[in-house]
Amino acid sequence: MAQLSFDLPRREATGRADLMVTGANAEALALLDGGAWPEGRLALVGPEGAGKSHMAAIWAEEAGARVLRAVEGDPVALAGAPLVVEDVDRWLACGGDGTALFHLLNACLAAGTPLLLTGRSAPSEWPTDLPDLASRLAATTPATLRAPDDVMLSMLLVKLFADRQLRVGPALVGWLLPRMERSHAAALRVVETLDAAALARGQEVGVPLAREVLGGQGDLWGDLDSGGAPA
Repeated sequence: MAQLSFDLPRREATGRADLMVTGANAEALALLDGGAWPEGRLALVGPEGAGKSHMAAIWAEEAGARVLRAVEGDPVALAGAPLVVEDVDRWLACGGDGTALFHLLNACLAAGTPLLLTGRSAPSEWPTDLPDLASRLAATTPATLRAPDDVMLSMLLVKLFADRQLRVGPALVGWLLPRMERSHAAALRVVETLDAAALARGQEVGVPLAREVLGGQGDLWGDLDSGGAPA
């Protein structure tokens, strides 16, 4: 019987049991779990979709940490419990208050409160005009998540489909792997495209649909990113 797609609520699995560990992220996970962070800070860094938020969510749950998207409020009060501040590089680039972040780093250090930051690049590269903040960021240990290897990418594709309540077989994953860019963002875009096409056409998510929608040649990510279908 054909497996058809239904527009069901998406469920993202973010527990430790759902974390895929390969050579691409094992070192970062070891640093995260190690706990002995210099000055009580660690930065999870890697490309978009690399799993930073997943790892941060695991640590936050286990450490009882609060997760922030921006530094707002009294830094001393915020430093009263473990903290995660996500996407710090983007927040600073969009006009985030670097002075507030600087005071938060100091407050967490003084209180002995662990602080986990996330960003797409090493904290030494995060945009700031404040020399003192730049110095603090440069002293923050980065835990780097690398681009996915084949094992990670295969597991990621299966997980992304499962998040959309779709079960796919090895044939589809094997067809996609040699035809797509090795990135988390590309995997997400491919899954989104196939899910939408399956819903629109009432077809199962498999190799025939992928071949029809994505094409059999070339770099899938580049063509999808430009808004067109591969040749």
